Parts: sequence; structure tokens; C-alpha cells
Amino acid sequence: MTVLTKRRVDRALQRQGNRRFKPRKRFSTRRLRFWAQMFAAMITLWIGVEFVRFVQYLESGGNSVTAPTRPPGVEAFLPISGLISLRDWFVTGMLNSIHPASMIILLVIILTAFLFKKGFCGWVCPVGFISEMIGNIGDRIVRLLGINRRLKSPRLLDYPLRSLKYILLGFFVYAVFFAMSATAIQQFVASPYNKVADVKMLEFFADIDSFALWTIAILFVLSIFIRGFWCRYFCPYGALLGLVSLLGSGKVRRNADKCIDCARCAKVCPSFIKVDQITSVVSDECSGCLDCVDVCPVNGALETYIGGSRRRISAKVWAIAFIVVFWGTLFIFKTAGPWKNSITAQEYQYHIEKMNGPEYIHPGR
Repeated sequence: MTVLTKRRVDRALQRQGNRRFKPRKRFSTRRLRFWAQMFAAMITLWIGVEFVRFVQYLESGGNSVTAPTRPPGVEAFLPISGLISLRDWFVTGMLNSIHPASMIILLVIILTAFLFKKGFCGWVCPVGFISEMIGNIGDRIVRLLGINRRLKSPRLLDYPLRSLKYILLGFFVYAVFFAMSATAIQQFVASPYNKVADVKMLEFFADIDSFALWTIAILFVLSIFIRGFWCRYFCPYGALLGLVSLLGSGKVRRNADKCIDCARCAKVCPSFIKVDQITSVVSDECSGCLDCVDVCPVNGALETYIGGSRRRISAKVWAIAFIVVFWGTLFIFKTAGPWKNSITAQEYQYHIEKMNGPEYIHPGR
């Protein structure tokens, strides 16, 4: 147990009716979360390498001994295609076979947001993981400068900036669910552009222009000094999950009778939520990381609930349940389907050879 000052221990004893002080057991959800993020990062890296090999094989005309297989998981990077597939599913009642995994992954992420807050952001998302690592570097730099607190945007600037990701989310939702007709949706799904949207995405990063490169560099620098800059202000995916989490069943509650006001929960919160000053964490910024619960030194001062205010579970159960639900559900779809798309390697090769044509430009541009 981390050493507490005698005054805080006495205060804890007094608030608990002079019952024995009960420190938390030392199962570390923070350590588990790190390895869960590492696992997701390795999966992402593997998918990227396999997809690059697949595209390079096709670009070479298929002249190799073994043909690489396209990993369907690459569709996790096609959230717009997943959103369009969701709208098409609402209209037709059928899941299209162009990029089925994109919609499945989107729905699984939304499901986990309902159950475990923005658990995808805190436990899986590779961008969020990289952002955390950059933020940790920033914390060290700040401490070297003699500043004993993490830097954050002023409130008058923070709130307007946080609205940007909701504006982006609103734009995509309006464009897909209101501006596009059912016919336009189906035409987009079957369009040559959508069929090779994954290849176009790879082409963008492989031949990135100076504007995009400077944008990434600026976001990197800003993320050093303002933790999670992209996630907090610009990620529409995070905005969607934040809204879903507000309607969800996952809760983190503070027991004021046991809290000793050490403020450790607030100090480690990556979203700057003042956990030590509230009864229940109700915030669209909560990533469900459970760092606040993990560092709390008093057993029962911070508790996790799922499925209603009466269903209390341990942080350990919460963490393991998220991992099982997220990866388990994806595994079921991977093995039982629908998962793989219907585009053959020959059709991919045909599209890749013609990808500079006008029909492969994003519709509406």
C-alpha cells in the first residue's frame, strides 16, 4: 500500500466509524490495460503488414510464390464505410458484402461503449495508446521544468475545442443518414471507390503529402503538452462513443464516506475529470480506463457498476469483462461470419490497375 499521511488515515478511520482501515488489494488494472493496449497495437501492426503485402502482391501482378491473404481487420480503419454500411443495413435489412467487417467492428465498439464507457478508447484504440505514450513524455518534460501538475487547456478554450469533434460527428451523421438517399447509399456501397477504399487509405499514408504530414507533426507536438489533444478535440469516433456511454450502464461511483480526499484519482485521470469531487462519473470524456479506481488507496472508496446502480462489480471483473466482450465478439464473427468481403483478388487487381481513373475519386469531390 502506498504510504498515507497519518492525518488522512485518521480521517478515513473517523469516517468509517473507527472501523479498521482497509487498503485496496493490489491487482493492477493499469498494468492489465497497458498489456491490453500492447496486444491491440501488435494486432494492428500485424494487420497493417499483411495488408501491405497483399497490395504489393497485386501491384506486382501476382508474381510471387505464395499469395498473401487480405486481412479483413483492416476495415477497422474504414469507419465511414462502416457507417454507410449501417445505414444500408437499416434500409435493405441486409449486410452488404463489400466491407462487412467495418460495420461489425463499429457495432462492437458501440456495444462496449454502452457497457464499459469509452472502453475502446482506453483499452484498444492504437491512436489513443500512442497519444497516451506521447502524453507520458510530456509529463516528464513538465516535471523537469519544475511544474508539479499536468498542463491542460484553459476552460474558456477547452469547451469550444471539445465541440469540434461533435461538429465533425454531426457532419458525418447528417451526410450519411439524412443528406444521402437510399439509392445514393446503395450506389456508394457498390462504387469502385468504396470497393478499394482500404487500398486508397494505404495509398494516402504511403504517399502522404506535406499538408497531412505537417498536420500530424503539429498534433504530435500539441499532444506532448496537452494530453490526448486529438482524442479530446478532434476524434469523431470518440464523440460518438462518449454520447453512447452517457446512455450506457457502466458507472464509476465515489463513496464519500470512505473517500479520504487524497485526490489521486483526479491526478491520474487522462481526461482531467475531477473524480474526487463528484458522486458518480458522468462524463462524455471518461474512457473507462479505471486508472482512478486502480490508484485509489481505500477499498470501496471508488466502485464500479454495470447494468444498473445495484450491480456492483470489481474493477478486475470490469476489465476482464471488457476484454472478453470486445475480442470475444470479434472472434465469433471472424470464425462464424459475416467477416470477409466478397471482392476477389482478381477484382482487387483490376481496380488497382485503374485506380487513377475518375471513378475512383471520392463521390462528391
